[in-house]
Amino acid sequence: MSYSIQLQNRGLFLRANTNETVLECALRQNVQLPSSCRNGTCRTCLCKMVAGQVSYRIEWPGLSRDEMKDGYILPCVALPVSDLVIIDE
Repeated sequence: MSYSIQLQNRGLFLRANTNETVLECALRQNVQLPSSCRNGTCRTCLCKMVAGQVSYRIEWPGLSRDEMKDGYILPCVALPVSDLVIIDE
């Protein structure tokens, strides 16, 4: 199974493979997203998801409950579990 990831500000659509993070998906398709640590702690990749759902490779990524409720994700550790729409900077 795969999911579509729309990078809304760029007008791009990516296709994520099973068990591939949002960041891994973008890099595989030569799309650069902000990143640094790639383990969910530095928050360099923080962006807003306006549609869809993700799960995480780690039990508690570097996000507050309010940030998660407001739709923020960390693409370096976020695994799509549906089609996504992301506001990327």
